Amino acid sequence: MPQPAGQTARAHDPGIQEWERTYATFIHLTLLGNLILPIIILIAPLVMWLVKKGDSQFIDDHGKETVNFHISLAIYWLVIVPILTLFTCGVGAIGFLGVLALGIVGMIYGSIAANRGEYYRYPMCIRFIR
Repeated sequence: MPQPAGQTARAHDPGIQEWERTYATFIHLTLLGNLILPIIILIAPLVMWLVKKGDSQFIDDHGKETVNFHISLAIYWLVIVPILTLFTCGVGAIGFLGVLALGIVGMIYGSIAANRGEYYRYPMCIRFIR
């Protein structure tokens, strides 16, 4: 069972095996697939999560969180950024940089937490899958 988070620490499960940590880390790193083909941002973490979600509670949790974050990023990219850009005469294009930074920083922190065997929650993530 995961240990409850302290005031400064994330929930941590000392019983997590190495393969679970590695797999969860790679689920978070699927955001890098956006550099190759943008549709990968949604398909890769979903497939990885669905394949192994029954094998580990840790992978199930990280997979759900990553898929939710990737869906949230897609919404921000496709809806919010263009609308802001349109209604602010281009000034809203700065939101593009914000979404990009959110994705990169979130991916890095999520990957590090998974590699340490910690549970992680992305900031500004809409949780569609619970």
